[in-house]
Amino acid sequence: MKLDAWQKEVLETKGNMCICSPRQMGKSTVISEDAGEYALNNSKKSIMIIAAVDRQSLLLFEKVLSYIHLKNKSQIKTGKDKPTKHELKLKNGSIIRCLPTGDSGYGIRGFTIDRLYADEAAFIKEEVWAAVTPMLATTGGDIILLSTPFGMENYFFRMSTNKKFKYIHVDPEKVINGRPEPHKTNLIEFRKDEKERMTKLQFQQEHLGLFVGGIQRFIPDKLIDELCRIMEHKPIGDKFQGIDIARLGGDETVLVSGDRIERKKLIQFDFTIPEPQTLTDTARLIIHKDKQIQHKKIFMDDGGLGVGVYDILYEDRQTKHKVEGLNNAAREIERTMNKGKTKIRKKSLLGEDMAINFKIMAEQGKIQLLDLPEIRHSLRSMQCDYSEGNLKIYGNYDHIFEALKRLAWCMKDKTLNIMAFC
Repeated sequence: MKLDAWQKEVLETKGNMCICSPRQMGKSTVISEDAGEYALNNSKKSIMIIAAVDRQSLLLFEKVLSYIHLKNKSQIKTGKDKPTKHELKLKNGSIIRCLPTGDSGYGIRGFTIDRLYADEAAFIKEEVWAAVTPMLATTGGDIILLSTPFGMENYFFRMSTNKKFKYIHVDPEKVINGRPEPHKTNLIEFRKDEKERMTKLQFQQEHLGLFVGGIQRFIPDKLIDELCRIMEHKPIGDKFQGIDIARLGGDETVLVSGDRIERKKLIQFDFTIPEPQTLTDTARLIIHKDKQIQHKKIFMDDGGLGVGVYDILYEDRQTKHKVEGLNNAAREIERTMNKGKTKIRKKSLLGEDMAINFKIMAEQGKIQLLDLPEIRHSLRSMQCDYSEGNLKIYGNYDHIFEALKRLAWCMKDKTLNIMAFC
């Protein structure tokens, strides 16, 4: 495979690196080669891949495993030492591990490592780095950070200007111009659509890889700590479900259930992320979950791919009277008639309404969530900006938040529980 100029620079660089890259530029591809070659060519080395959540670290780990399998399959140990979900042992004594950091880095403490790869490093909490740096102290090992930007108050941003790190910024225009067809045209069209969908600041951050001001965290860490305290809860009130359907080729489908107690408090008690599956299988899972839990209402995104699942649920006897579509499209605030002409006073994005409702509930102590690293990471990834006159709320790991904000909308539901009268 032909490498881009910046990818060659990564492979040629020795020591610490801070790689700032927009999406779809091939950073995981070159890092898999860099990690694979280091493991194969250096015996008895300990290499660790980390990310804020397990799914993210696994994606990079699997690419490294694939690279080594293609390059030198015979070096991979078999039998009782065969590769596991989180560990790869080579015959030269080198070991590659991948682990999620969580909020504190507790799960990665105690290891001594020679090289560390941190994927989406900007999203790893500050407390984690206090646990990470001692692991490299005795070996004098390298730290390779790779990420899209996420504000300017994190370890990744600080290391981008640290003289001990080689800073590599990936220029998307140069990368795209060097790509063969039809990949080049596909990337151009994709970025064109993204530019129309995003605010200027959001596009600069996500697709130009720039550190920009004017974008703020939507949910601060203190509020996340107050929210995520539930280990287990047995529902006693009305049960509701919020669902976000995975977009084509990305994210995950998320199902969350909550217990609304006397219309005053909402406590989450269920969290499900299924393996990638067809829309029909997703609908079957939702129906199966509802038979177990017996929700009063099911709120889901009925736009995009969600409409395929919504239609199945609407036709099924178990869910047809429960499912309600809540998507992020614009909605009317007021419609008036004047001399036979319809006038729409104002439009608002229901997606933003749901997000604001969730935050207000959180600040008022009316919602409690399960204490899970995936939930914390999704809440932490949410950002907002008002740079173009309209509030936009978004995140690069937003699928869990999308389900949670739909669940929280149940506090506005005024319908009676029909099942109680049957």
